[in-house]
Amino acid sequence: MYISVRDRPAGGRREPTGTRAPRVAGTVLLLGVVSLLTDVSSEMVSSVLPLYLTAVVGLSPIAYGFVDGIYQGVSALVRIAGGYAGDRGGRPKLIAVAGYGISALSRIALLPAAGYAAITAVITADRLGKGLRTAPRDALIAEASPPAMLGRAFGVHRALDTLGAAIGPLLAFALLAGLPGGYDSIFVVSFAFATVGVAVLVLFVPNLRTAAGTARVGLRRALREVAGRRLRRPLLAAGLLGLLTVGDGFLYLTLQDRDDFAARWFPLLYVGTNLAYLTLAVPLGRLADRVGRARVLVAGHLVLPVCYLLAALPQGGLALTVVVLLLLGVFYAASDGVLPALVSRLVPAETRGSGIAAAQTVVALARFASSVLFGLLWTLSGPRPALLLFGALLLGMVPLAAWMLRGVETREVPA
Repeated sequence: MYISVRDRPAGGRREPTGTRAPRVAGTVLLLGVVSLLTDVSSEMVSSVLPLYLTAVVGLSPIAYGFVDGIYQGVSALVRIAGGYAGDRGGRPKLIAVAGYGISALSRIALLPAAGYAAITAVITADRLGKGLRTAPRDALIAEASPPAMLGRAFGVHRALDTLGAAIGPLLAFALLAGLPGGYDSIFVVSFAFATVGVAVLVLFVPNLRTAAGTARVGLRRALREVAGRRLRRPLLAAGLLGLLTVGDGFLYLTLQDRDDFAARWFPLLYVGTNLAYLTLAVPLGRLADRVGRARVLVAGHLVLPVCYLLAALPQGGLALTVVVLLLLGVFYAASDGVLPALVSRLVPAETRGSGIAAAQTVVALARFASSVLFGLLWTLSGPRPALLLFGALLLGMVPLAAWMLRGVETREVPA
């Protein structure tokens, strides 16, 4: 992995590299550090949240499904607004700062939140912050990176992001081991990491002026690009695949229910997935640049039915649980950074944030519906039949998504 502290000029021009390998821009690295710190914070909370809400707060599977749906999908309410706001002013960093700040404040707000309504409100605020910041941040990554290495740039960012996501559950595990039931300590430490992340973003990340800064982007044009032919099939394919993607929390609760391990070990499930993601994010990003981002995106969804099948087996054990976690990490490495890399080249540079936000919105809404539906199926039939049904439907959906995405990268907008 090559890192440069200099960013290429805005507008997609590449600096001469001669025989040297392409380097990832310094802005990408700095944004990765911000995401690392923020994910330490968020994953400390999310790694204990399923168990906290079901075992401590006492939520039923349906109620938890609604909360998990909010966690997955409420960010859809502001994703396009965040992307458009970054495009409109040509300064996406300012929108990203607002989003990261809202999420940071939500961590400390978990301390006084005791009831279902209060916890739901805090989680909603956190996810709204995430929805606001994600597309402007990804637009900065795309703006700072040559088109030919977008997959690698997003892979490097996601690798740093996922390193934080692996550290967060480990810290939560250590805190729970030292202070059994000490969820408040997790919330306080989480807030501290989120605050440092915001400080790094404000003080060190360049306030790049994107292509939109030289051409005022109207709302009508942004909507026209989002609804245009180039994005229609990718958005539909991403939505259909997201509709059959089971939330991580449900999958981990299924493993915990089957293997009956102690609650203090629960955060380590997130570590296994994130380590696999961390290891594979850059290699799969580079592979996507070479063989096609749509192909890698579709292939990543093929591992999920296997993951669901293994999790649904009546007998488990450590080895089987580790395989499930690793397969889930493979899925995220092949999809999380690859989708924005794909979409960012299908819209003009001045509406890039809006295009990325549209894809993220579709996925978030689909996963919201998926979580609510899976929670209902869990209540009616139990976790294992629900997982098997989702896996079978997803296995049938992957060929359709592959057909929808065939040839989509031939429609890329020239840099």
